Amino acid sequence: MFTINSKGRLGNQMGQYATLYALAKLNGRPAYVPAQMHSTLAPIFRITLPVLHSATARSIPWQNYHLNDWMEEQYRHIPGRYVRLTGYPCSWTFYHHLRQEILQEFSLHEHVRQEAQRFLQALQATQAWRMTFVGVHVRRGDYIRVMPQVWKGVLADRGYLQQALDWFRARYRSPVFVVTSDDMAWCRQSIDSSPGDVVFAGNGLQGSPAKDFALLTQCNHSIITVGTFGIWAAYLTVSPSRRGAFSVCTKAPHRRVAGVHGEQTPHLCNSDSLPPRLSEAENLEISMAE
Repeated sequence: MFTINSKGRLGNQMGQYATLYALAKLNGRPAYVPAQMHSTLAPIFRITLPVLHSATARSIPWQNYHLNDWMEEQYRHIPGRYVRLTGYPCSWTFYHHLRQEILQEFSLHEHVRQEAQRFLQALQATQAWRMTFVGVHVRRGDYIRVMPQVWKGVLADRGYLQQALDWFRARYRSPVFVVTSDDMAWCRQSIDSSPGDVVFAGNGLQGSPAKDFALLTQCNHSIITVGTFGIWAAYLTVSPSRRGAFSVCTKAPHRRVAGVHGEQTPHLCNSDSLPPRLSEAENLEISMAE
């Protein structure tokens, strides 16, 4: 039997769930999610792994098994009868080979999806021509301190966001940027909305993230900064049935990366959390490159 520690907010727990799902399947073991994780994910997604209630979990002699941030060969043969996976696993390397199953696990409940769709449909009703919706997630909060001081990395600034928005403006007739963030005040001050194509839609409530997350996944494309919330939103947006170019600002300095069709985009940085190539989505315009 496999389970996993439940740590962090929505994006972290999605990564933990996907990792548990993939490693249990790889090792031929049944997987059970902690009650805390189930209470976070089940109201939003149609997850299928059974829940391990707290009283039952306390009676089991668990063997803790620490995971690093990426898949390793040894994780194909994890010993022990009752294994509790620990750490903060969020890398695509654990689960991307099961992409279609992960997408199914994280499919939105219909009422959550419909609420997001109604919001976008109301925007579309104001224009006669078809809009292209670009979800924008700007992660700030504690990352303002953590990124430069702990990870020695960079945080998305005004210039990055302006460059990302202009990239879509140059390629689509009617892009509409649906902005969500944990710091909406900063976004309103820092994102140029003068062209009339920016909607500050996010409520910024980390304790109830379903609305913001659903909005992002229902858009046609994604612009993200850093953090597992934005990465998962982009991962679910980029599906074979929809287009999904996305931009990433992560720990590494910016570098130019080739897109699927040979274009160069300055908005992409490499990330251990994001797949280096989403090649199965054949109509992707931009993808991470190795």
